Amino acid sequence: MKQRLQTSLGQQLVLTPQLKQALHLLQLSSLELEAEITEAVETNPLLEWIEEAPAAAAPEAPAPAAAEGPDGEGATGADGEWDIAESWQSGARIATDDDGDWDPTERVSGAESLRDHLSWQLNLSPLSPRDRVIGEALIDAIEDDGYLRVPFDEIVETLAPDLACTHEEILAVLHRIQHMDPVGVGARDLRECLLLQLEVMDPETPGRALAESMVVELIESLPRLGGERLAEALGCSRGDADQALALLRSLDPHPGSRIGEMPHDTYVTPDCVIARHEGVWKVSLVEGPLSRLGIQRGYEAMIQHASPADAGYLRGRLQEARWLLRNLQQRGETLLKVANCLVRQQSGFLEFGPQALRPLTLREVAAEIGMHESTVSRAVSRKYVHTPRGTLPLRDFFASGVSTDTGGQASSTAIQQMILRLVEAENPGKPLSDARLAEALKAAGVMVARRTVTKYREALNIPSSHERVRLG
Repeated sequence: MKQRLQTSLGQQLVLTPQLKQALHLLQLSSLELEAEITEAVETNPLLEWIEEAPAAAAPEAPAPAAAEGPDGEGATGADGEWDIAESWQSGARIATDDDGDWDPTERVSGAESLRDHLSWQLNLSPLSPRDRVIGEALIDAIEDDGYLRVPFDEIVETLAPDLACTHEEILAVLHRIQHMDPVGVGARDLRECLLLQLEVMDPETPGRALAESMVVELIESLPRLGGERLAEALGCSRGDADQALALLRSLDPHPGSRIGEMPHDTYVTPDCVIARHEGVWKVSLVEGPLSRLGIQRGYEAMIQHASPADAGYLRGRLQEARWLLRNLQQRGETLLKVANCLVRQQSGFLEFGPQALRPLTLREVAAEIGMHESTVSRAVSRKYVHTPRGTLPLRDFFASGVSTDTGGQASSTAIQQMILRLVEAENPGKPLSDARLAEALKAAGVMVARRTVTKYREALNIPSSHERVRLG
């Protein structure tokens, strides 16, 4: 056996700082994004609020697809290909319906908890009814920071006697939940949480393999080990150890904390507007304060005449500013692509209301626009759109499906609307039981069990039949 050095030439995709920033910006709500950009302007002298932004025409079709990163995210282009500070546009001007304007503060947002976020993804996942029930029990047990600290035996007891399941079945469903957004949710300890986040990275990400070794072998002693001792314990160089440690520090040890409840008195600002123009549904991005963001040209011009130390500092801040502007543009393009797809798929919902909402999953949208499911999930999380039917969460355009007797599917939202109409039309003295509601739905061609009717009725906050009895 001989040791030798060998060089090789190849291509690899890594989770660069630019890509991390792009993922971070995509999942922020509009209010969080504005706060983030305001802080960036205050800390980076190469960013400034400009007086006017160039007007942009309302887009009529999704933006061209961008190259994707390691988990399907759009990747940024190489520096120098095009001056983002000159050509960046915030998106479209606010489009309005043919009949008039709208008030951007017309409604208060509903709170979205981690449980809501996970349940929504669970309902859109291709799971059997049995696995879905197990998934709901697991999500109920996940704490606000994203960890599952309840033992499987307790989950089994929670599901009994309605459903008898094994630890293996629970583990299989838990694995599905752990790969939902945010990645790492459902972990049972810090080691598993970090490994789940490392797992979704490209295998060639610098430091990933060593970081996994750190988590598996040294997670308890990691805070006490210095750089040299860490390198010695792993049998690697100090530089490699520092690189892996930096990668670990970029992970989120509390993934659930990023998705918490917003204050009930927080007004939402729509990210997009959907309006009819000359009989056709059009989507445009809302032009907000971010449209006034640009490069501070005075400092940029100083780079050529500054001392080497000052020039190095200014070049670094200029690079950060360009990354930010580029990633903001990419965020807008992604939102626009997703929203355009939702309009194409759910035009009936815009025309006729919730009863016309068709089954639609993250996977279908991701396949149509050429992105990863996690990208679509980030894009619609805590994003709102103004429509002629009010300002709605983008996730309202998704719905799970129930089979019909014609071989098609009806969305769960549409079925809820059917139940609501049946209850509104019932005899107050003899209200319909859940079994009779199920029979009425079957007569209309929707094959749904009594248990499912009960679930939908409770979701609509409709009391049971004996509580609805009203004597004339």
